[in-house]
Amino acid sequence: MADTFLHYTRQGAGPPLLLLHGNGEDGSYFVHQMDAFSLHYTVYAIDTRGHGASPRGDAPFTMEQFAQDLLELMDGEAIQRANILGFSDGGNIALTFALAHPDRVDRLILNGANLDPRGVKFHIQFPIVLGYALASLFAKMSPKAKKNAEILGLMVKEPHIPAEALQKLYIPTLVIVGTRDMIRDSHTLLIARSLPQGRLEMIVGDHFIAAKNPDEFNEAVAAFLADTRSD
Repeated sequence: MADTFLHYTRQGAGPPLLLLHGNGEDGSYFVHQMDAFSLHYTVYAIDTRGHGASPRGDAPFTMEQFAQDLLELMDGEAIQRANILGFSDGGNIALTFALAHPDRVDRLILNGANLDPRGVKFHIQFPIVLGYALASLFAKMSPKAKKNAEILGLMVKEPHIPAEALQKLYIPTLVIVGTRDMIRDSHTLLIARSLPQGRLEMIVGDHFIAAKNPDEFNEAVAAFLADTRSD
């Protein structure tokens, strides 16, 4: 069992919809999604281990561990299957989880996810690598630097998902990104094309379309969740 209990905010009624935030954030990132989706779903905005109100615990800080944490939350809440929407690192967790437990996922929404660090545009990734190196240098002397190194390390070292693995994932999946996203367009196309039931949607905006262009984002996600063509 995981050595921590993930904090979450729950709202609404209906089939479960799990929301997974990005690196260094918490479930409040989805403030513009909670009311919209809780009309038709039981929405869980979850804080990842070591983020928000969820304790760090002693387990490894990896996508695989975060996916295991999610599994144990679902088991604890008696959620047999769920729709999962993951943003950025949350999308990487969602994809890692779906690959390990495809029978627990109804529909998958990957917002700004990547298969490996090379999927992030260089001008975004380079400062992150420098920040990670600097934080790591002072990690033994400063608890704050240690935490920063651990958070930034996720973007430097994770994830590591081979594109070929996606070809076996027969789950209806929406790959949704901003027109000016920090994820390379070619990388996003690789993800969408590698998924047997993948669909690609581009929303005007940058990486943070769910926060900055919520009406268009929510409309696209709602249409995907309601579409029965791939059921």
